[in-house]
Amino acid sequence: MTSCHLAEAPIKKVAIFGGTHGNELTGVFLVKHWLENGAEIQRTGLEVKPFITNPSAVKKCTRYIDCDLNRIFDLENLGKKMSEDLPYEVRRAQEIYHLFGPKGGEDSYDIIFDLHNTTSNMGCTLILEDSRNNFLIQMFHYIKTSLAPLPCYVYLIEHPSLKYATTRSIAKYPVGIEVGPQPQGVLRADILDQMRKMIKHALDFIHHFNEGKEFPPCAIEVYKIIEKVDYPRDANGEIAAVIHPNLQDQDWKPLHPGDPMFLTLDGKTMPLGGDRTVYPVFVNEAAYYEKKEAFAKTTKLTLNAKGIRCSVH
Repeated sequence: MTSCHLAEAPIKKVAIFGGTHGNELTGVFLVKHWLENGAEIQRTGLEVKPFITNPSAVKKCTRYIDCDLNRIFDLENLGKKMSEDLPYEVRRAQEIYHLFGPKGGEDSYDIIFDLHNTTSNMGCTLILEDSRNNFLIQMFHYIKTSLAPLPCYVYLIEHPSLKYATTRSIAKYPVGIEVGPQPQGVLRADILDQMRKMIKHALDFIHHFNEGKEFPPCAIEVYKIIEKVDYPRDANGEIAAVIHPNLQDQDWKPLHPGDPMFLTLDGKTMPLGGDRTVYPVFVNEAAYYEKKEAFAKTTKLTLNAKGIRCSVH
């Protein structure tokens, strides 16, 4: 019965962003390859555009030049009058917005995949911005199933104050892809292979959907952000303790009240307080020291999606 499936418009335009952060090299490497030879990302009836988002940062192999490109796609920055006095990334954000947006516009992109690396031990991670998006929950379910037995986690950043204005948010369906652990400025073959597979399965899903395949109702497990945790600091604001060895590399694993979080130089352990078990992510991420984030606490929940089918078929 097709009547119980939500009819969604076909996907016509897809972008794959690499180099939003110029020192996260897997996306940079893949996008540069696909710009030269894009055969593996082409699907019948689908426009797929690989794109280097922050070329100046890529050239210098640094996260950004003036400010974080993945945090400034808000109305204030996108609406600023263009001038040479604006930070480089704000000018770049406006260029990207005009090329790929606006969200819901007639010529805008349906899906943007934004490729990232983390120094944290997060494996294959899909970042979801909207817990009610049936299409993306279905896509993520397909990717997770296709990658099995390799784990693939879903990080839900939907939050009234902690959600940020991502580069990909100008698309109807924004998809963050985060694979680690990988040091900044480094390429690892295993991480490269995992990210490549995630994109392959995502594009296969879109192709099947456009061809008329019906996807029945499904459910996925997600980890929803609840709080960002800073390092303990002294009176001068300097870091006073490091991630405890028991927590290091334990992304997605349960952290119970009383479990160690931080360790001081004199051997003092600082445990998790409160009365709830949390699931840490982005543990000891190198790029987040400047943001004063040692890790993020998440809670585990299940999201359900209705069945979907393409409205053209």
